[in-house]
Order: sequence, then structure tokens, then C-alpha cells
Amino acid sequence: MSGSTPTVSVVIPSWNTIDLTRIALEHLFASEHAPHEVIVVDNGSADGSADMIAERFGQVRLIRNARNEGFAIACNQGMREATGDFVFLLNTDTEVAPDAIGLLVDWLERHPEYGAAAPKLVHAEGGTQRTCMAFPKLASTLFFATPLERWLPNSRELRRYFLRDWDHEDSRDVDQPPAAALMVRRSVLDEIGLFDERLWLFYNDVDLSLRMARAGYRTRYLAEALVVHHVGASTSRFDGFVPIWHDNRLTYFRKHFGWIAGPWVKACVSFTITDLVVRTWWSRLLRRPTEPLGPILGSFRAFLFK
Repeated sequence: MSGSTPTVSVVIPSWNTIDLTRIALEHLFASEHAPHEVIVVDNGSADGSADMIAERFGQVRLIRNARNEGFAIACNQGMREATGDFVFLLNTDTEVAPDAIGLLVDWLERHPEYGAAAPKLVHAEGGTQRTCMAFPKLASTLFFATPLERWLPNSRELRRYFLRDWDHEDSRDVDQPPAAALMVRRSVLDEIGLFDERLWLFYNDVDLSLRMARAGYRTRYLAEALVVHHVGASTSRFDGFVPIWHDNRLTYFRKHFGWIAGPWVKACVSFTITDLVVRTWWSRLLRRPTEPLGPILGSFRAFLFK
């Protein structure tokens, strides 16, 4: 890379966000550090996203999937096609500031011990999103997404896991930034591999960051590099993402914590379901409106046998 301008391949998975995708591509092509290539993997969108990209952005390399293959598989399709020195993973619900790509590239060029760099994600009105997290531990499954999160919101584990003592306003090394906007060195991907495709929608970026760290590479959060992020534009439209989150989390913990993780995670989810059932029946006794428990209990039963 020395002696020449480093090249950047942008990889964007797309699913039913036609208007946001158009805006994301317009901002991307207005970047001061122009991408070497932009690869969009459309996951069977039903809203005309793929046709819009083909008609309006001829410079984009478009991969059309017949169905929604999930985030990890779609990103891997794009990363396998990428030829740049750096791969910039980017969601369709983003707007990249003109200098953001250049700032990320410059940091990685000057610091070869870093495998990845992530920008600051902000809301459209300018507020900072506190998106970086510490690597999860077994204790995280007991305190997060269980009644303990409601009962003990300021527990030591939740403060550690969500980095609540840091406001994301200054640059620093981090464990796991989200893959909504993440630049990774191509040589590092060649060394450690791409996303684990068993992690269909969630925890794939956590797993990638952990494998990078274990290989000796650091990850940098750059507060001066800005990307607007319209949170959850795709996942909010996806029915059944909660069971997938539980399944992917179970797979992640089994992979990195061994056999004990399976019964431990299931016990934590059982704790949550028990609490939900008790609160639902109490609300019904008080004649308050409640959600039906049948679908939730059906998904929980299937989860216990995974």
C-alpha cells in the first residue's frame, strides 16, 4: 500500500430500504476519498431496491439474491468479491460524511497494528449513538435481556458491557463496534476469515471483532469520522427477529465459551420467560391488556431444544 493511495471496497447488504439505499449511495459517491468499488448485495428486496440501483448507480457492482440470505451471508458474498486494500462494511441506513472514509483509511495506514476502525454513528438530528460495547461474558446473559436488567439497571456488569462510563465523544480503542459502519483491513480478513454464517443476523460482528482481537489486532473508534445512522431500518421490518437474536446469541456463546454456555444461556432465557408469564397473568387478573403468550412460548419451546 505504501507509495500509492490505498483502495477501499464498500460492501453494502440491502433489504427493502429503497429510499435509504439511494440516499446512502449518493452520500457515498460524494466522499472525498472515493471508493475503489461499491458492492451492493440485495437480499431479495420486494420494494424495487435492486432495479433502482441498476438504473441510477451504474458504477455499483450489484449482486441479486433471490431471497433474504441474512446479513452475514450477504456481507460475505460482497467481501469475497472485494478487491480493495480495505473493506468498508456499511448498512443502507447510513449517510457517510464526505471526509469519513479518508479519516478511517488514514488511521489504518498510519497504525498497522490495528485491524479495523469505526466511525462515530450519529442520529439525523446530530445526537451521538452509543453503539460500541465490551465483549460479552457469561455474566452478560444474566444481566442483559432478563429481569435483572429491569431490577438492577446500574449493575457493574451492565455498566461494563454497555460502556456506560464513556460518552463516545472521544476516540479510543474498543472491543466491538457495530458492523453498520466498520472498515477492516483486507489482509486481516484474509488471515482470520469472514463472518461466521451461522450467525445469520446478530452477533456476527461481535464474533469478527473477537477473532481480530485474539489474532493480536486492535480496533479503533474515531470520533472525528461521522456517519449518520437511521437505526434499525431493516430489522424493524423483519418479523421474527427476536427468536433469531436468541438463536444467534446461543450460537455465539457456545462457540466461545464451550459446552457450559448452552445450558447457561437457556437458563437465563427461562428466567426471562418465567418473569414474563407471571407479569402477564398478573396483568390479566387486573384486566389490563396483554400480548398473547402462545407464539412466545412456542418459540421458547423450540429454543430449548436447540
